[in-house]
Amino acid sequence: MRPLISTTDLAAALAGPAGDRPVVLDVRWRLAGPPGAESYREGHVPGAVFADLDRVLAGEPGEGGRHPLPDPAALQRDLRAAGVRAGAPVVAYDDADGSVAARAWWLLRWAGHDEVAVLDGGYAAWTAGGHPVSTEPARPEPGDLTVRPGGMPVLDADEAAALARDGLLLDARANPRYTGETEPVDPRAGHIPGAVNAPFAGHTDDDGRWRTPEQLAARFADLGLRPGEPVGAYCGSGVTASSVVLALELAGHPGAGLYAGSWSHWSRNPGRPAATGALPG
Repeated sequence: MRPLISTTDLAAALAGPAGDRPVVLDVRWRLAGPPGAESYREGHVPGAVFADLDRVLAGEPGEGGRHPLPDPAALQRDLRAAGVRAGAPVVAYDDADGSVAARAWWLLRWAGHDEVAVLDGGYAAWTAGGHPVSTEPARPEPGDLTVRPGGMPVLDADEAAALARDGLLLDARANPRYTGETEPVDPRAGHIPGAVNAPFAGHTDDDGRWRTPEQLAARFADLGLRPGEPVGAYCGSGVTASSVVLALELAGHPGAGLYAGSWSHWSRNPGRPAATGALPG
């Protein structure tokens, strides 16, 4: 399954035979609210199941960072409750820049489920296309997915530091956080020494649709990525960096590593260095 699906193709799939319809996950989330569950109740793609970032797509915050990977058993339970079946397609959408949907895409891939895509343009594109919406909560039949972690490469702090030195480590945060000008959430400001700033907002256009593979490939080439070079990504808490991994796959660079703990994990340890300023350091 390709990483992206259009609203037209999703509508056609949802109109097909019941046994072939994808599970649709509504993963709308905002750091400053309102809660995504409220938006879901106001309207969603018919049949979509709401999956909360904090409760389903991440574990409890703590030593592992603000959005650590969930416990595999808990993830399996929640995905089965959402109706996810082995070998059956899943589509995730949000209503912003696609980064939370990319987290769902990455997490399912990490869990060993390859049949997953992000809705291009998200909920805004769905409604703009005149497709139907529903306020009825979904009641899916339980799924049977077995979570098998390891389907996507995960970096720890030492591996991220080594990649910044010997390959290309992309920092997906906005530039003021990368430079250390501001840090509104995590313990310290700055970035991992050697990391290159690649704000996740550059992956989509003003309408929230993903840029073409050619445009993304050019973007990563401009950031210094060479063919065959090892590459990975991090952000504040491992969510928006998932969109970097997806964008790299679209651009022809599959298998990028994700530092799941990201800056929220790195900055907890005062012994880890922090670079500031516009240069990688």
